[in-house]
Amino acid sequence: MKFLENFFNSQRPRFTSGGKYEKFEPVFEAFETLFFFPSIPTDRDSHVRDSLDLKRFMTIVILALIPPFLFGLYNTGFHACMTAGEIPTLSNAFFRGLVIVLPLVIVSYTVGFAWEILFSVIRRHPISEGFLVTGLLFPLTLPPTMPLWQAAVGISFGVVIGKEIFGGTGRNILNPALTARAFVFFAYPSQMSGDSVWAVVCRAREGVVDAVSSATPLAISNAVEAGQSVEKSLAGSGYTLSKLFFGLHPGSIGETSAFMCMIGAVILIAAGIASYRIIIGGIIGVLAVTWPLHLLASFTGSLSPMLSLHPVYHLVMGGFAFGVVYMATDPVTAPGMERSRWIYGFAIGALTVLIRLFNPAYPEGVMLAILFMNLFSPLLDFIEIKLRLKRRIINV
Repeated sequence: MKFLENFFNSQRPRFTSGGKYEKFEPVFEAFETLFFFPSIPTDRDSHVRDSLDLKRFMTIVILALIPPFLFGLYNTGFHACMTAGEIPTLSNAFFRGLVIVLPLVIVSYTVGFAWEILFSVIRRHPISEGFLVTGLLFPLTLPPTMPLWQAAVGISFGVVIGKEIFGGTGRNILNPALTARAFVFFAYPSQMSGDSVWAVVCRAREGVVDAVSSATPLAISNAVEAGQSVEKSLAGSGYTLSKLFFGLHPGSIGETSAFMCMIGAVILIAAGIASYRIIIGGIIGVLAVTWPLHLLASFTGSLSPMLSLHPVYHLVMGGFAFGVVYMATDPVTAPGMERSRWIYGFAIGALTVLIRLFNPAYPEGVMLAILFMNLFSPLLDFIEIKLRLKRRIINV
């Protein structure tokens, strides 16, 4: 790597202040930081928490996203082979999934970085590594059949409207990836309605690429008639609790496996990046709302069958696990105070269930719950700070 270091050192004067290409300095720094960590040391140590700078921070988040990403590749390819009438071996399924998913990831990164470069050149500020995470998070929330042009429009909205108009990374009040997902959800409901699961049909000999759909676990649960068991209806459609937990069923690329999200949560919590208070608070919020309704429905037959669904199912169905681990714990849009994080996570879990139960138009719930609580995150921190200041001894 010495030759790369010499190359960047020789080209740096052209991009720094006074150089021929000084207005493209953010672009030069962005390419340099892909190969090297920042080498500029701090002058004082009183403000240094640890060695975890922004690039290392984002690198660990990318590492934590690898389990759901790799499983999403296999899961997508597995169902593509099944719908094409082929035997899904490990290598065949993984390769097929790579062919299907990789274009979405490339489009997300290419279009998103183009907007990042444009704003960095205009505002004359460095390109933030924050988009390394956003560019991968967004395609993982999409179905594998999402048209590439719609993915490009979605990530454009997420970067420009969700982040750049607020001043860039660290100043946005909404999660950019989730903002992009919400935009395509409402702009293109036929592809993102959540009422159907998606599987790509790809027959190599015939050159056919198409899609098939069937009811999602959440849609099946909402469609169960009074007097019927939701768990039996799910099991009859092939959605057992273990299958929902491990995630080998069609759906959005990275959201099907709660097990893989648990692995990512362990990585993020161990590295001190994600707050366990938000994740556990979200789980408590789900259980706190569903357990009383579950007990009430067990004694009352007039309530909706969806209310009688066992609370554990809400933790593994849909994108709750992915959302509470990777989206809700975003350090920019989540609260910074400890007690605020408990309340924030609890509210996300509770709102997710309430939206699922009482608003069938949005069967997923977690997306709207997180975006809604993003708006209240500063208020939660403000209230906690005020309460702490009131407990201080007045100076005399």
